[in-house]
Amino acid sequence: MANIMPIPTESCKVGFIGAGKMAESIARGVVSSGVLPASQVRTAHLGARRTVFESFGVKVYDQNSQVVQDSDVVIFSVKPQVVKDVVMQLRPLLSEKQLLVSVVAGVKLKDLQEWAGHSRFIRVMPNTPAAVGVAASVITLGDAATKEDGELISNLFGAIGKVWTAQEKLFDAITGLSASGPAYIFLAIEALADGGVAAGLPRELSLGLASQMHQWQQARANTPASSKMTWRRLVARP
Repeated sequence: MANIMPIPTESCKVGFIGAGKMAESIARGVVSSGVLPASQVRTAHLGARRTVFESFGVKVYDQNSQVVQDSDVVIFSVKPQVVKDVVMQLRPLLSEKQLLVSVVAGVKLKDLQEWAGHSRFIRVMPNTPAAVGVAASVITLGDAATKEDGELISNLFGAIGKVWTAQEKLFDAITGLSASGPAYIFLAIEALADGGVAAGLPRELSLGLASQMHQWQQARANTPASSKMTWRRLVARP
């Protein structure tokens, strides 16, 4: 393995393989926060998604191969069922000078590294709140990824929310809690709103009250565990 050179943030070019909603959320966050200028972000698409990325200044190529050849960091943001074929197709172009990143759910670093032909890889599990800049992202480093690589990716994903580091063996549980969890929060809000309607409230008012209550709880969620218990007991007291 060749000596791994750090990738300077100020000149780093980030390429997305896949131009879906998650790639868009990350790219928008990175650009709007000023972490990188749009001129240092690129992706590839031939359809309607092309104009979405171009609307905030991202360079859009026709082919994924062009993205790889013009990027220092390559982020794979595709469906789990196609990621192997995508990585294998691009393998001849992937260099150990590049840092590879996967945001693909359920696909382990061992497999990603084997398909890519090298292990300067980082796996990230973000979640759908990335779309509004409040993601919870967890990263884990591959065999050849350096501390500096981890800091670079933490900086990039910090543009769309909060970032934690964890061992990959925890990622299935992280996916279940963090990636799937938002759906349960909305389910709880809907259930509370349904309860209000059953008690005679208009639907719009009931949903508004349930949603606003969740915002209050969210504002308290970053307090220590003991404080959370105090708030719960305060609300639930006889």
